[in-house]
Formats: sequence, structure tokens, C-alpha cells
Amino acid sequence: MIGLGIWQLDRKDEKEALIAQAERSLAARDEVILPSNAEAREELLYRRTRVECATVQSLTTVAGTSLRGEKGLAQRATCLLADGTTARVDIGFSRRPEPVDWDGGSVAGTIAPGGRIVATEPLAGLEPLAAPDPRDLPNNHLAYAGQWFFFALTALVIYILALRRRSTRARAD
Repeated sequence: MIGLGIWQLDRKDEKEALIAQAERSLAARDEVILPSNAEAREELLYRRTRVECATVQSLTTVAGTSLRGEKGLAQRATCLLADGTTARVDIGFSRRPEPVDWDGGSVAGTIAPGGRIVATEPLAGLEPLAAPDPRDLPNNHLAYAGQWFFFALTALVIYILALRRRSTRARAD
């Protein structure tokens, strides 16, 4: 349990470094080419990109937040790009659950967790979405470390009480 607590402290440092890198990426103004594979997209989180959605394969809604902080739905398109790869693009915010009518086109946005793109400017008459923010990444490793150290302390106290009880019984016999 102590080892798990130490591991969580190490993870805390790793997560802080990841968040700092993400904040630097978010501040970068130059656009990057969207990589074709998911792993490479994760390395470019919070960077700006531009894609041409040649064909909209599907439109759906997922939970989302508007630029003003309202909760509702993000309209998400799965696009076929010119190179044959696909990209998920959150094209705007809506309160209505029905997917909008959008035929594709040029999309400028930010690469968000999960490899999706969040459009900088809303499309299809939608409202703007909140931009992805690295500060939304959870970093609760310190709390987890504290829990593991508490569990270890609790186990030690129980062990000491069990030894004391055993010693008391041995003297009584």
C-alpha cells in the first residue's frame, strides 16, 4: 500500500508535466497537420489544426458546454478526410438533441482529448463550444496517495491491535 501511495505521487508529477505541456500547446499559435493515427493525435493535444471534411459519414450529439458555460449538446460529425482517414469534429453547441444538417467543408479547431477536433468557429448555424482546456484534466493523484498511505496506516494499527490481543491471550492461558 505504501508502494501504491508512492506510485500515485509519481503519477501526480507526471500529470502536472502533462498539463504544463498541454498549456504550452494551447498557447502555440501555429497550426499543425492532423495526424492520421490516434496515438499521434494524442501527442498534439490542444494544438490548432485545420481539416477539410470531404464527406460527412455521420452526425450525432454528445454532452457539451457552450462558450458561455451553458450545459447542453455538442453536435459531432464523423468526417472522411481527403487522405481517406476519419476525424471526429465537434462543430458547435446546441440545446436541441436532433443532429443538424451539415455537408462538411473546412474546419479550423483545436485537437481535444480523444483525438477529436473542437471547431473554433461554430458551423451549421450553431453556437460556439467551449474550447478544450488542459485545466479540466483531472489531477487527483495526491488525494489517491493520501488514501493509500491511510490504508497502510490502518492496516498497521489493526496488525498491532491483533498482536496485542494475541499477546494478552497467551498470558491468560
